[in-house]
Amino acid sequence: MSYAIKEIFYTLQGEGANSGRAAVFCRFSGCNLWSGREVDRQSATCRFCDTDFRGTDGAGGGRFETAQELASVVRLRWPGEDGTPLVVLTGGEPMLQVDDALIDAVHATGMKIAIESNGTLSVPRKIDWICISPKAGAPMVQTSGDELKLVYPQAGVAPRDCEMLDFKHFFLQPMDGKDVHANTAATVEYCRLHPKWRLSLQVHKIVGIP
Repeated sequence: MSYAIKEIFYTLQGEGANSGRAAVFCRFSGCNLWSGREVDRQSATCRFCDTDFRGTDGAGGGRFETAQELASVVRLRWPGEDGTPLVVLTGGEPMLQVDDALIDAVHATGMKIAIESNGTLSVPRKIDWICISPKAGAPMVQTSGDELKLVYPQAGVAPRDCEMLDFKHFFLQPMDGKDVHANTAATVEYCRLHPKWRLSLQVHKIVGIP
């Protein structure tokens, strides 16, 4: 199996439980919640998506013919031997392409694996950190993991719909866009009233981390 990758880059995680942690991001091309037609983008399930996951033309992107080739390129992005090497598999929807061969190849390089998924596809538990971000109107297949991160407020899916799922951490993240300030205030208030939930901010946007 070959892998279509939009971009590979080294930075700090800007969201959720691992916010501030250094990681290599490997962004997979494609998403199962977008038809691929630009005209559909505003009516898509997650029309608030702020990520370009189309094509393979980003920095470090391309088509990798084997799991070992992709794992090797990802590992080379980690600087030196300090810390615990971590790769975040993201997208788009990474589980459209992530398979056992890639997981095993990345682990063989000594890296830990985190994944950011919309939860519509099953995620193997041998991935070290599973973060699921539910989307309204999309069937949720992966109902357990390390971190559930819900964009809020999101019409069609409420925090109470998710809080009985089997996750260690529950985060609400204000929806970005023209109403971000009002959404942030609403998210803060919800977390105050429902302490099961923690506030997740997109720190990389706030402080300008590339």
